[in-house]
Amino acid sequence: MKKNISNLRNPELDEKISQELSGMTFTKNFRSHTAEEWYVFLPSYYDPETTGAVGKAIIHYDLIGNRDIFINTTIIFDDPRLFDPKVYPLVYAISDELVNRLVGYSNTLLSVHAGGNSFQAEYVH
Repeated sequence: MKKNISNLRNPELDEKISQELSGMTFTKNFRSHTAEEWYVFLPSYYDPETTGAVGKAIIHYDLIGNRDIFINTTIIFDDPRLFDPKVYPLVYAISDELVNRLVGYSNTLLSVHAGGNSFQAEYVH
């Protein structure tokens, strides 16, 4: 079995990652019986069109059947500065922290949309 593991440690971005994660907040915008939508706010990033939330996290609970339950999570970033390949470790760290805070330890299929820094991941606990 091939494992796709990447070392995303970037000493130049450590302070920036710490600053953004400590200042990250989110508010719930919408909830139904199968989904939640959260606006994500970061200290240094924002939607350039609205100057509001940097993006949103959509959490869809696919609970039909109990055998293999996965939480489908989509994170969409709107600030084009987060599309720069140099800040990929930052995008990854923010996305990982959002999954930890909003979804917890559930099995999760993650899709992140951030221009060239978009990626997919699977969290299995």
